[in-house]
Amino acid sequence: MTALFEVPAPLYKTLSDQLAWLEASPALAAEYLKSWQLRLDGKPLHGMASVVLPVVRADGTPAMLKLQPFTDENKGEALGLKTWSTDDVVEVLDDDPATATILLERLEPRSLADVPDDTEATTILAELLGRLCVVPAPPGLRRLDDIVAEMLADATRLIPRLADPDQQSLVRRYAAQATELVQEPGDRLLHWDLHYENVLAAQRKPWLVIDPKPLAGDPCFELLPVLHNRWDDLVATGDLQNAIRRRFDLMLEVTGLERERAVGWTMVRILQNVLWDLDGAEDEREDEVDPHQLEIARALTR
Repeated sequence: MTALFEVPAPLYKTLSDQLAWLEASPALAAEYLKSWQLRLDGKPLHGMASVVLPVVRADGTPAMLKLQPFTDENKGEALGLKTWSTDDVVEVLDDDPATATILLERLEPRSLADVPDDTEATTILAELLGRLCVVPAPPGLRRLDDIVAEMLADATRLIPRLADPDQQSLVRRYAAQATELVQEPGDRLLHWDLHYENVLAAQRKPWLVIDPKPLAGDPCFELLPVLHNRWDDLVATGDLQNAIRRRFDLMLEVTGLERERAVGWTMVRILQNVLWDLDGAEDEREDEVDPHQLEIARALTR
């Protein structure tokens, strides 16, 4: 029997630990096409960890069928999207919580990364974040304090893998900040991955947010992705650290987030990224903090 579609090749790298799921995804998609009365309407697209199929519903409405291996990160995706206002996020048309499969409204193939003016793009993203981050998290989502507890448990094992003693000392300071900040972890609904490419153009609204990894916590935890995306725009200013600070300050001005906590939680996000990198590194004694992360840390703490 011919497969419904060919799995996009990049997913064999980004989902290398989910090969069985990838091989089964065309058959899985066929089941949802039948049960949700959908018709395939184009070639498959993909995210970093998902297959996304253009489809048409029985009433003629265009939509996108998102299939992904069920994980702790995506199990609350539909719940988060349905909790926020559809004025700000992509609408969920149907979903299966058991598999994290979601039927979404179809948006335009244009993101905030395509907006030429960096300040305009950042302002739009900040306005969206300002509305998202005041929404209380619904019960049942992962909590920021649990995420931080996992990070701190890993930190003792992983930080010594940094080859540079100064970087070890720096990252240990971030771990200390995490220990302090987590005493008040917050209870708002967080996106966890809000950056320019996760904001798409739409017909019913100018811009809508997609692809959350919902979490209950402090909105100040949300800012790091904004700082290291569109990096070339920051470099092009000729004053990288000042450009980072301007973008950060703009986010704070629009959202109203408190600066000291925002800086602290951003350092905790850098800690998280460092630990992820160290845990996935092949050589345990030749690791270093990503230079972009160091530039952000220097810009915000000088």
